[in-house]
Amino acid sequence: MPRYDFRCRSCGATFEVSRPMTEASAPARCPGGHDDTVKLLSTVAVTGGAAPAPAPRGGGGGCCGGGCCS
Repeated sequence: MPRYDFRCRSCGATFEVSRPMTEASAPARCPGGHDDTVKLLSTVAVTGGAAPAPAPRGGGGGCCGGGCCS
């Protein structure tokens, strides 16, 4: 289930709410009980242990990559 970040305008608290995507725009109450909150724009950091794909090498295919251009 997606998590959405919110900030309370009354007390400044930042908090997360887990809810279905269909309820992404629904208002959220802060842990302090305040209703004046705003949903924050979240960024996603993707990290992993996989090595990057090797760069393609020349030759084979395409007009100028296959040697048909002079």
